[in-house]
Amino acid sequence: MTKLKNIKVVVSDLDGTLLNPQHKISDYTKSIFQELHNQNYLIIVATGRHHLDAMGIIEKLEVPVYLVSSNGARIHSPKKEELFAFNLESDVVKAALNVDIDPEITVVLFKENVWQTNKLSEKLNAFQAELKYHPELVDYKTLEDFGAIKIFFAHDNHEKLVKLKDAILANSSEDLHHAFSLPTCLEFMDKSVDKAVAIQRVLEKVGFSLEEAISFGDGFNDVQMLSSTGKGLIMGNAPALLKETLPDLEVIKTNAEDGVAKYIASKILNKEFVTS
Repeated sequence: MTKLKNIKVVVSDLDGTLLNPQHKISDYTKSIFQELHNQNYLIIVATGRHHLDAMGIIEKLEVPVYLVSSNGARIHSPKKEELFAFNLESDVVKAALNVDIDPEITVVLFKENVWQTNKLSEKLNAFQAELKYHPELVDYKTLEDFGAIKIFFAHDNHEKLVKLKDAILANSSEDLHHAFSLPTCLEFMDKSVDKAVAIQRVLEKVGFSLEEAISFGDGFNDVQMLSSTGKGLIMGNAPALLKETLPDLEVIKTNAEDGVAKYIASKILNKEFVTS
């Protein structure tokens, strides 16, 4: 069994990656991450989720974690200190939303303490086991302050989101870039914001390089992260198009099979016997 050499940093996405299909961290995954910490590996979680939401999840690992949230618009230290913050200006968001949006599409603005939405969604709420990041129902026609961390759209029909993405980029391509964290979830961030950029900021702070990092992801908001680290691993449950986009990267077990933890156990911690 070959152990990966020179890896000092483990970076993981949350949904579809570190979390199982019930959006939880399994006991097995928790035990492996505690072992990583005991062996002095640096741990970074990089997610599209808001920091208030993500913090409640990573606390369950019970180890120090640097948190990159909102796809890189926020960075928090293991002590929950804000190290970096970037917000979209109100005018930029207003311009992005000034397109024809199908009324069935759920629109969300990530604010600092609440998420403002045009419709309450049980499906989106289900991503939070404990509701720490609360929704607020708003009418975008009368909203005055559109300033946000990121813009988020959800719909079960991927093609509707693709059409919306094209319309927004036609208006705002100089300010924004997009990512599909899931085929049903479309997100817009400032051009300068990306998980990989934020991870680089953390590594510069603590004195490691991207070459010394391994990363795990399952979505199109993970592409730069997976491509820039020393080794990038794609989850077995990731969309086929992501696997085709990054054909040189290894595909591992699914999030339902504790794919991240099992890979770490076998290839980094060098554990001969892996149980779930």
